[in-house]
Amino acid sequence: MRLVIDKVSKCYEGNAWALKDFCLETGPGVLGLLGPNGAGKTTLMNILATITRATTGTVVWNGTDVKRKPDALRAVLGYLPQEFGVYPHLNAVEFLEYLAAVKGLDATSARRRIDDLLKLVNLADARKRPLGSYSGGMKQRVGIAQALLNDPQLLIVDEPTAGLDPEERVRFRNLLAELSGERIVILSTHIVSDIEAAATEVALISQGTLVMHALPEELLCKAEGRVWEWVVPTSEINALKQRYQISGAVRRADGTHLRVLAESCPNGAQPLAPTMEDAYLYCLCSHRAGGAR
Repeated sequence: MRLVIDKVSKCYEGNAWALKDFCLETGPGVLGLLGPNGAGKTTLMNILATITRATTGTVVWNGTDVKRKPDALRAVLGYLPQEFGVYPHLNAVEFLEYLAAVKGLDATSARRRIDDLLKLVNLADARKRPLGSYSGGMKQRVGIAQALLNDPQLLIVDEPTAGLDPEERVRFRNLLAELSGERIVILSTHIVSDIEAAATEVALISQGTLVMHALPEELLCKAEGRVWEWVVPTSEINALKQRYQISGAVRRADGTHLRVLAESCPNGAQPLAPTMEDAYLYCLCSHRAGGAR
């Protein structure tokens, strides 16, 4: 099972390039696609889901060019888009039965699958309620269920934890980990903690280009020796923000404890072990600095 993205670019009207020569190859596991808003993540997801065609480049699923034969991928694809709509007058069972029919599942298999999925996403007790009465987080869980209807080999989820409360977010992360053993899961988000908890590999994207594709621990190594704790008076913070990349600040009785990203130790600072967020910010800043030169 292999997904290959080869020099994929997407240009919209007005010569606006959302992706430029994006290359990536991945197999079973959870690929965390991490980047700021506007980085090109959703455009890439739409291309992989065969909703949008790339301007140039190819996407190859198990040796088949998706542009030439999209049905080869569509048959084994599960997709939860960033903007997921529902029919408010249908209940969860009716809605999922409708989508199962669209996907070509037979009625008997679909009913069993829907029962299992509603339990999986913790909606069994609300299965007969109209979707219009659901909270945002509940609608998102219905979206997750529909993406899993056909037991996909490639599961794409775009900003899936938006609207979920902390407990639901943890459940979803655990679900992704359970699902990833025999399929490729692509988790697109700008929430670093989701990637840190679920991803087996990470791809950083910025301004439509691939910054880095690595294991989480390899990404962390990039920031090793470049993260510092610096206790400073609160009055100095604004000036320091002009000189340093600051990833966190906590106010305490002895001053403000800054988490600083820097190549060398600021005077009086102490080294810290990097977090995934530190590594993400460091790699993005390094990429932007390189592009500016």
